[in-house]
Amino acid sequence: MHYNRVHIESIGYELAPVVVSTAELESRLAPVYDAMGMKPGQLELLTGISERRWWEPNFPLSEGAAAAGRKALADADLDPGEIDVLIYAGVCRENFEPATACAVAHRLGVNPNAAVYDVTNACLGVLNGVVDVANRIELGQARAGLVVSAETAREINEHTIDRMLRTQSRELFAESVATLTGGSGAVAVLVVSKELTRARRRRLVGGVVQNATQHHHLCKWGLQSVLPTVDRVLGHGAKAIVQKGIDLGHGATSLLKQGLDLGLRHVKIPFMETHAGEVLKHGVELGNRTWQAFQSKFGWRPEFVDKVICHQVGSQHRDTVLRSLGIPPEKDFSTFPFLGNIGTVSLPLTAALAEERDFLRAGDRVGWLGIGSGLNCLMLGIEW
Repeated sequence: MHYNRVHIESIGYELAPVVVSTAELESRLAPVYDAMGMKPGQLELLTGISERRWWEPNFPLSEGAAAAGRKALADADLDPGEIDVLIYAGVCRENFEPATACAVAHRLGVNPNAAVYDVTNACLGVLNGVVDVANRIELGQARAGLVVSAETAREINEHTIDRMLRTQSRELFAESVATLTGGSGAVAVLVVSKELTRARRRRLVGGVVQNATQHHHLCKWGLQSVLPTVDRVLGHGAKAIVQKGIDLGHGATSLLKQGLDLGLRHVKIPFMETHAGEVLKHGVELGNRTWQAFQSKFGWRPEFVDKVICHQVGSQHRDTVLRSLGIPPEKDFSTFPFLGNIGTVSLPLTAALAEERDFLRAGDRVGWLGIGSGLNCLMLGIEW
């Protein structure tokens, strides 16, 4: 991917209001720690994360994404009517349908002729959206596109903590460490053509994609049937009752039979499981392959790259990735210690904070180094 007419005009973000410390999470998990003979402080030691943020309960994701979008548009002094495409790119969404992008577009008052749709690809969603808009601009199909996302970690964390308290399993703790790093927030990336840019900065040079989809099973977040849990906890007989209901015999009315059908065969519960060690190992291999392809395509050797923004996972991931790519740690800007892992939101939000704090400066060659479950990797080069 090479681009000649594309600029990142602005990045707006919205921080979730509820600050949740790692110490607070560990205090809730005290019975689990006691059962496993662990001392408090292990979670921060493993991840380097001291706090993260969550939305208030039942906060609409489209509201967070729209708030970030308004900031991006205001920073660029661009009217919503000039947006030709709006993409919602979060892992979390409000419904299976319609696209969450529709609610965001309505809240913003986007041009009724604009293309409005969702894109999902684990933590790479926003970067994929940026590429999608950039391609439209290069083809002359659009002059401005807004890529938005809002992620929420509260619900999956609450469920995971409840499950850990019930099972007190060391195996479940290991699978859940990545879940407990999760934070919430929203971001909006405004991508425009060179004819429309006012800032005349942040030119998108291009990007490279690579995949290792044989590892798609290593990190999962979704819904699963309640039946395996019933079977494991209560036994096969209980599972049969859940599936078929209670047979009261021929004397019972069909209505009574239906009333005592527990209906749990239809129930789905959220789950997240991550094999962190394997994700890191294979993710680093994929990142190295993508980095080599990136350097070959654009001639950006490590010494020519001024700054990098990586997906925000944790300290071990950051240190291992930077070391393997030959990038000095002082070229990286991180937010995970105080924001956690906000999925698709993390990388662009981190870039916005890095610019606010004068880490990213005009003229810098900046690499956006994204990786997501699947495994997929996308690296973008930006002349800041």
